[in-house]
Amino acid sequence: MKIAYQYRLKPTIEQKAKIDNWLSMLCAQYNYLLADRFSWYEQNRCSINACPLVCHLPELRKNPDYYSQKKTLPNLKKTHPHYKRIHSQVLQDVVKRVKLAFDRFIKGDSSGKRSGRPRFKKRHRYRTFTYPQMKEGCLEGNLIDLPKIGKVKIVLHRPIPDGFKIKTATITKKCDGYYLVLSLEDKTVPEVKPDIDPDSIIGIDVGLKEFLTTSEGETIEIPQYYRKAQKRLKVIQKRVSRRKKGGANRLKAIKQLGKQHKKVADKRKDFHFKTANYLLSKYDVVAHEKLNVKGLAKSRLALSVLDAGWSSFLTILTSKAENAGLLAVPVSAQNTSQNCSSCGKKVPKKLHIRWHDCLHCGCSLDRDHNAAINIKNRAAGQSVLKAQRLLRDARIGWEAYTEPERSV
Repeated sequence: MKIAYQYRLKPTIEQKAKIDNWLSMLCAQYNYLLADRFSWYEQNRCSINACPLVCHLPELRKNPDYYSQKKTLPNLKKTHPHYKRIHSQVLQDVVKRVKLAFDRFIKGDSSGKRSGRPRFKKRHRYRTFTYPQMKEGCLEGNLIDLPKIGKVKIVLHRPIPDGFKIKTATITKKCDGYYLVLSLEDKTVPEVKPDIDPDSIIGIDVGLKEFLTTSEGETIEIPQYYRKAQKRLKVIQKRVSRRKKGGANRLKAIKQLGKQHKKVADKRKDFHFKTANYLLSKYDVVAHEKLNVKGLAKSRLALSVLDAGWSSFLTILTSKAENAGLLAVPVSAQNTSQNCSSCGKKVPKKLHIRWHDCLHCGCSLDRDHNAAINIKNRAAGQSVLKAQRLLRDARIGWEAYTEPERSV
């Protein structure tokens, strides 16, 4: 099992300068390697789909893959000696980041979906670097030993769980300081609880009027953190737009705006974790819809959908359920609001109609409550053994996907 813990760093002035210097150099190297990939891509493709019988074929350039770009790093340190100050594995990780970004553009991810063309990073957009390997015992009290940076003070607000080993460490520069993300691994895989009660199942229907409605009729109010912060954000955004570009006052205003956005994001994330903990503390199986959040985020409801953060919440719910040995079961979202939860007949209604009235059986209840009951019924149709098998297969696939690439 793999988990990630985030801690706040308290580096000294010299350590801050070193981290900022590293980020600047790594950003330049990222852009250089990405440009090398694009150069190969443009030289080796042809926009013409037909050629004459006799034509000249230019010599194709060899594909700059992960290993060939990795071999250029020793020469980089000779031509640019200041790169010797960066830890070698941190520099190698930049090559891996370029590979992943370019492969998603050319080949697509594991499901075949291709991403957009990778963009060159501006200096203020490149904010993280990673140590792919960490020595055992690198964490001593409230100090962590980062190679070539030194021992940095860390706010250890929660201890590392027993049996977990630190695999990677990622340094991130945010608007309010520096953070450390530790990737922890435990060889043991959490088993699904053998005493799961099939009757202890709940269906949830997420929405915009209420954050979610359970099949028991319980509702959780949607906090709308971004909506509430819009007035303050508007004031700060005006302050940014009125400052001269490139000036120190503009940078201060941008930093203030970033802090305000981060505050909104932190509140939303905290709400998601607390809601997931609440549901999993009461029920063994939580059923939810398979939502196309990306599609909804392109509709006229985009601002409200993104403010609710459904995708983030469902990811947190699934992760915490797996770690606790419980089940989060996704079901089809088709007609959950249209079908009657009592008789199963379809009762068409538009989105603005918030009450479900069935003319066939007389069932009358809130639209979201009706959808949550349908979600629960669909999940209950799957046996617990089938759900366990699906969860086990998903965990095996995730472990294979997150298996770190070996260094050469």
